[in-house]
Amino acid sequence: MNNMKVAFIGLGTMGYPMAGHLAAAGHDVTVYNRTQSKAQSWVAEFSGQLALTPKEAAKEASIVFVCVGNDDDLREVTSGSDGVLKSLVPGSILVDHTTASAEAAREISEKAAEVNVQFLDAPVSGGQAGAENGVLSVMVGGSDEAFAVARPVMEAYGKSIKLLGPVGSGQLAKMVNQICIAGLLQGLAEGVQFAQKAGLDAHQVFELIQHGAAGSWQMANRHKTMLAGEYDFGFAVDWMRKDLGIALNEASRNGAQLPVTKLVDSYYAEVQTLGGGRMDTSSLLKRFELDQ
Repeated sequence: MNNMKVAFIGLGTMGYPMAGHLAAAGHDVTVYNRTQSKAQSWVAEFSGQLALTPKEAAKEASIVFVCVGNDDDLREVTSGSDGVLKSLVPGSILVDHTTASAEAAREISEKAAEVNVQFLDAPVSGGQAGAENGVLSVMVGGSDEAFAVARPVMEAYGKSIKLLGPVGSGQLAKMVNQICIAGLLQGLAEGVQFAQKAGLDAHQVFELIQHGAAGSWQMANRHKTMLAGEYDFGFAVDWMRKDLGIALNEASRNGAQLPVTKLVDSYYAEVQTLGGGRMDTSSLLKRFELDQ
């Protein structure tokens, strides 16, 4: 799969290193980013090509990867007047790594099919560290045929990659991921606060219990920064609320009951109100302090 011509649209916290891994794997990568200076920095670092529009980036590409902010951004860079579907050749593949709605995924898939382009919705999990280290989990929806072609390429930045069903399945799985994370982080925040109020050495407590039944990625990777009051990194509260909103909207359609998710979403809204929208999602602990 070396030397495949690909494009990457969206060089944010996740997209920048993901595109870098594609270049390091030997692929011919053209990038587009709304803020052109970010694309220029990427080209200077990885020696790919820069395009001025998504349409230009997608020309002659066998696979186009997209990683943007939300449903509207996704629609703009795929089916807008300068979107990738205006230039993608028949038989090529469009892979969307945006965390978006399943509805948007199905919509874009239909538009892609009109020009004989295959579509995979493939949101990722693992955060900035996972993207930088090339060990993301990739949740995929789409056809077996498209997945068989795209998977070896995605292995440049994905450690665990699984096809979960038809288009939309990847986004639904990402909703499950965010639902679980929200509950874990609230539990961790309450546990940290309780340990402190009880007069325990919280560092020792969490160094110990992270290896037991209570252990999680969030506990292992966030308890130290939470205890240090550090939140100026990682996955922002603003983005988490966007993701939880998608999950809650989907639940209203499919009948799932998400009382804890709804509650934690309201807590994140409080963090936003208190000026913490760009804080890491572990700032649920900070909310206790701000409430006092």
